[in-house]
Amino acid sequence: MKEFFKNHRFSILIALTGIVFYISFAYNLDRTDFIKLIGLYGGLFFMSFRLIQLEKTNFWFLAGLALLYRLIFLFALPNLSQDYYRFIWDGKLILEGINPYLFKPTELIPDFQGIWADLYQGMGSLSQGNYTSYPPINQFIFAVSALVGGKSILGSVIIIRILIILADLGTLFFGRKLLQNFGLPHHQIFWFILNPFIIIELTGNLHFEGVMLFFLIVSLYLLHKEKWLASAVLLGVSVSVKLIPLIFLPLLWNYFRKNQQLKIQKLGFYYATVAITVVLTFLPFLSSELFSNFSASIGLWFQKFEFNASIYYLIRWIGFELKGYNIIATAGRVLPILTLLIILGLAFFRRNRSIKTLITSMLFGITAYFFLSTTVHPWYLATPLLLSVFTKYRYMILWTGLVFLSYFAYSNPDFEESYWLLATEYVAVFGYLIYEISRKEFQTKKPVI
Repeated sequence: MKEFFKNHRFSILIALTGIVFYISFAYNLDRTDFIKLIGLYGGLFFMSFRLIQLEKTNFWFLAGLALLYRLIFLFALPNLSQDYYRFIWDGKLILEGINPYLFKPTELIPDFQGIWADLYQGMGSLSQGNYTSYPPINQFIFAVSALVGGKSILGSVIIIRILIILADLGTLFFGRKLLQNFGLPHHQIFWFILNPFIIIELTGNLHFEGVMLFFLIVSLYLLHKEKWLASAVLLGVSVSVKLIPLIFLPLLWNYFRKNQQLKIQKLGFYYATVAITVVLTFLPFLSSELFSNFSASIGLWFQKFEFNASIYYLIRWIGFELKGYNIIATAGRVLPILTLLIILGLAFFRRNRSIKTLITSMLFGITAYFFLSTTVHPWYLATPLLLSVFTKYRYMILWTGLVFLSYFAYSNPDFEESYWLLATEYVAVFGYLIYEISRKEFQTKKPVI
């Protein structure tokens, strides 16, 4: 032990400094203080990747540090998101025998007092006036946290946070195994696990991308091992945490065409298993209004909300110049179709014959989806970041380093974004992505997409 401290003094000093920064971030930060927020985040980002560089052969040191950094947040209420109030609200509705998909909070609040009033005020007007958009596996976790947490909001937060931490540990385990199977350096999993973006947004702010990604990465690992049934079931569970894995389903087409034969029966079996799994998770909430309410809530993200967008903001500007008004309603219908066409192109024209190439196609597919989205909250980037770990592309690391610039919007009362900061974010990301693609095309003498 003494020898370890002697040989790793600089790494230990960085790790201890990181602890101080995370404590300040978790317990002494207001999201309106943009300078402090970006300063802490920038410092943590630099320190984390310096630690990976210095200790990339020391798995247990980095893994232990990743767990320690997460545990720092254990007793803190999220300070960059208020979504957790709606999580607990939905969970308490389930415990009361009320289907959370059938009622907006504004329709129920007159009947509730005490902690219900606190949850209602905390979630904000946007959540108050809309149906829940969280799939059923989320709802189960919400109910567990509400049951164990009782009348304590912090108690429920702690339960949710522990489950998210466990999911991250599972991703660490299976992600490392998948890297081993691919013959890639094991330390690359820490680009995800030790990234402060992941620690802050998932463990700190309680976003469930981490739980979804755990099931997704295990599903891909099992697919690599040709365990089709278990892989399909876990992919269905992943969809029932967050719907985003649905966009990956078309990409499986060429994967099942190994040896120039379309394994249509096996592919159909896989799709059917995913669909049945998703349907089964929704069964406890089944009602005539379920689909309409849930789809209406999801649709808001495409046709009403705008945040941290890139290509869409350029289209919106053109729309103002030509039409004189915000064309989000039209763009919100057209851009998803364009995204679907890109994904279908990746599915049918790219040789996704191995899990490695499949993951690369998944990375490009979801990147296109976010580039064309009207709303890109920072935590959305957890999915492409994890996928990038298993590829040769590093632009997602840069994007997670810059995406916190979008939090500038919280620093002013009118919630106005800085288009200069957004331009900095996206010019850098687009530029580096183009550089990586062109460099690999030059090296391989053939397209990489």
